[in-house]
Amino acid sequence: MPRLVRPDTVLVQAVIAGALSFAHLHDLAEAAGQHGWKAWAYPISVDLLLVAAWHRLRSLRDAGEPAGSAWSWFAIALAASLGANVATAGLLDLGDVPDWLRILVAGWPALAFLGGTLLVHRPTPSSEPETVPGPELPPAVERATEPGVQVGPVPTLPAPGAVAAVTAPPALVAHAQKIAADHHARTGSDIDTETLRARLGVPSPMAEAIAAQLV
Repeated sequence: MPRLVRPDTVLVQAVIAGALSFAHLHDLAEAAGQHGWKAWAYPISVDLLLVAAWHRLRSLRDAGEPAGSAWSWFAIALAASLGANVATAGLLDLGDVPDWLRILVAGWPALAFLGGTLLVHRPTPSSEPETVPGPELPPAVERATEPGVQVGPVPTLPAPGAVAAVTAPPALVAHAQKIAADHHARTGSDIDTETLRARLGVPSPMAEAIAAQLV
């Protein structure tokens, strides 16, 4: 069984309100001297500017951008629509329209064209920041070998486990020989480097250099 289509009351209300506003704008334009198709073009122009301003307003608001310009054009289009509704409610003699109103109606196309152009032909705000590419740098090797650039020698690190040469004073070596001889006389074995270091009270590199001279 096909589903019954239920009319949307909000949509129906919008259609009725739009039709009435459309008719009021047409009647006011015709009373101001715009006859034929020109009188029908005025309500279309007002409604299009109203929709364009509202669309631009929402886009700026979603992007967190200032929306003052969009609000201004929305207010102008809304004032034109409301003004026509009020003017045709019996407060204005449509048979004798004042000159200032004729001027406003005649100047509306230029104003609407300006507003529509400013609303449409503006860059759309983006929530993502624009990435500006920076200057492309040459590789490190190429930069080092460019003409006119002097490259100094690369320092060589010592190999793991390498011990710097240590020179022991002759007096300390002589004292170490006495300690080694005494150790050999008491224990019957040569003195080891760790014992020699402890007896002399010197760092390990110095003790190793002295022990090498005792052999």
